Amino acid sequence: MINVIGLGYIGLPTALMFAKSGLDVVGTDLNADLVQTLQKGALTFEEDGLDNLFADALAKGIRFSTEYQKADTYLIAVPTPYIRETKKLDQKYLVAALHKVLDVCEKGAVLIIESTVSPGTINKYIRPEIEKRGLTIGTDVHLVHAPERIIPGNMIYELEHNSRTIGCDEPAIGEQVKAMYATFCQGEIVVTDIRSAEMSKVVENTYRDVNIAFANELARICRADGMDVYEIIRIANKHPRVNILQPGPGVGGHCISVDPWFLVGDYPDLTNIILTARKTNDAMPGHVLARMREIMREHGITDLKKVGLYGLAYKENVDDTRESPTMQLLARLDEHLSFGVKVYDPHVTKNIVPNQYQDFDAFLQDTELVVIMVAHDHIKENLDRLQGMQVLDTKNICGDDAYKL
Repeated sequence: MINVIGLGYIGLPTALMFAKSGLDVVGTDLNADLVQTLQKGALTFEEDGLDNLFADALAKGIRFSTEYQKADTYLIAVPTPYIRETKKLDQKYLVAALHKVLDVCEKGAVLIIESTVSPGTINKYIRPEIEKRGLTIGTDVHLVHAPERIIPGNMIYELEHNSRTIGCDEPAIGEQVKAMYATFCQGEIVVTDIRSAEMSKVVENTYRDVNIAFANELARICRADGMDVYEIIRIANKHPRVNILQPGPGVGGHCISVDPWFLVGDYPDLTNIILTARKTNDAMPGHVLARMREIMREHGITDLKKVGLYGLAYKENVDDTRESPTMQLLARLDEHLSFGVKVYDPHVTKNIVPNQYQDFDAFLQDTELVVIMVAHDHIKENLDRLQGMQVLDTKNICGDDAYKL
């Protein structure tokens, strides 16, 4: 039996995929309301294709509980945030889950950590906790790191088609876990050592963060000297070895905005480019705020209550608001102004911030300047509704009919 620990954006879809593939799965989460919702046959977040996958998994017998189960395989997918002051991994959720697993697991159980961790985390935090309990790694328990590689909005496809990395101490255990993932994963599954698996996942997201930072810095340079960054990127990308990304209002989500900090925290003297990229991307919500003020002055808008932010999610067509640029921007407003900026997101149906609207018409009616923070399909299909309004388009979906970054 597989006991999946943590039923959030990573743990739940993975548990459902294993169950759909015919494996015996129990999902465990300490959030009783979340578990009760799943037990009633309802999902806890929206994701394309998740309804069908959930139905298939229920038909195959997946169960949900707040209790850790006695099992031979555990998949741990709990939060692994960073400590903002030190930029280092906060391992408390991972270590807490580990001890609860060790309280109930069978001898010889395989412990798979899917949570993204900083390089060396398993050696530094996990192995010592196991050894403190008098257990022998490789006999009493087997350690594996299989970092997730999926993104909200395309989870089901990526679970099935992305390559996977299995980090392990023992090749035989690695092959056993590889066979388990191969029940649904059609991508290449690479077996390596644990530290290489830890590092490769963090490097993947750091690479993306650095490339986004280049585009964002280019946008600010062009803004300072009256150039069109989108036209410059379009022309530069015609070079066969150039592929500049599009700038945006910042970087959100629990991967790209978090994982690079692990390297900065652990290697502060060796991460100059990575640190600069993080600072550049974290500064973009402030750049958006500055652009908002410029447009307000130009059009005589004196009250921030007449400004509406479209989009709370960190990316298009999802309801995931973790570390989103809009949330970062609202935090800046709270720190400096504390005024009533309006917010609307068609995918975020629960009110999570002040002045959040659930009706698009009312949102537009009460707004003079709309700031497009997220390029949901919804806004692309309703651009005509913005005619006659002032629009700051941070996602470049309005053509020449709006202000740009």
